[in-house]
Amino acid sequence: MTAPGAVMLTEILEQPRALHRLLEASDGEITTVAGRIRARDPRFVLLAARGTSDHAALYLKYLIETRLGLPAGLVSPSTLTVYGASPHYDDVVWISMSQSGGSPDLVESTQRASAAGAMTVALTNSATSPLASAADAHVDVLAGPELAVAATKSYTSELLASWLLVEAWAGGDMGRASVIPEWAQQVLDSAEGLAIAPRYRFVERLVTTGRGFAYPTAREAALKLMETSYLSAHAFSSADLMHGPLAMIDADRPVIAVVPHGAGGEAMQPVLDQLTERGADLLIEGDVDRAPHAAAAIPLPRIDEDLAPIVQILPLQQLAYAMSIARGNDPDAPRGLRKVTETR
Repeated sequence: MTAPGAVMLTEILEQPRALHRLLEASDGEITTVAGRIRARDPRFVLLAARGTSDHAALYLKYLIETRLGLPAGLVSPSTLTVYGASPHYDDVVWISMSQSGGSPDLVESTQRASAAGAMTVALTNSATSPLASAADAHVDVLAGPELAVAATKSYTSELLASWLLVEAWAGGDMGRASVIPEWAQQVLDSAEGLAIAPRYRFVERLVTTGRGFAYPTAREAALKLMETSYLSAHAFSSADLMHGPLAMIDADRPVIAVVPHGAGGEAMQPVLDQLTERGADLLIEGDVDRAPHAAAAIPLPRIDEDLAPIVQILPLQQLAYAMSIARGNDPDAPRGLRKVTETR
């Protein structure tokens, strides 16, 4: 009999190899798709995704806006699939992201976007999926078969594929990501997320926060904790946290702050100071020197901020796994969840 969480843990540990595999293949499919997008010369980028992939799409939005200077937005597929909107997408590149490539609303909305004039691109972990077939171009994130319900390796592969696509689109240096598998292995080997899990075994509610490129990590960490440990986890950008929700923070509601080295970390300093003043039970991950009096810390290597999310999430995946086990749950069989969620 397989031990509870064995599949999720195995797939967490597979990530350095999956990331290396994607880097090895990046000069092929990704470069080709980037060239097609560049030739199209879009004025806008729209992103469609659900669940974990929605957080990867948010990361892609930051990349597109900062690296390419193009406006990018997360769309609501229901405007097309439920409400039957007829948009004009002649200057748009539409990028759909899905691990399985099987969500009906993403397939249908991608087809409708193409009919409305957009160039459509799918990033999936399945080259034979309906979404891959529906799009004009496809990028396989090459994470390998993912069996755990809680997505782990497909998420980091989506992040890296997004970075490589934008960097190739910009005509930049894709080699800058070559260090990522090594950093990922080092972070997983340190097992900081596993070691800190007992501290939060009995927690029923918490907050995650980040700013800029770290914000998608905060959102993905909250989702992993919710779907594996069934606790109430709320994710806020640190800017939004200061606009009201800070009032609910006290010593009984832990806060996980994802603090990158760089501009995003600097922008988070005011909220970190406020959290410290309020006596919050603060776990800081990343640039731990910004909150020296935090209750707990997971230091991360200094990585370029636009690449850091690929590594930031790893200890938090370990934390979600270990917390679930400590609470007597099986993260491989979360209650009421399926690997592919069918929505319209």
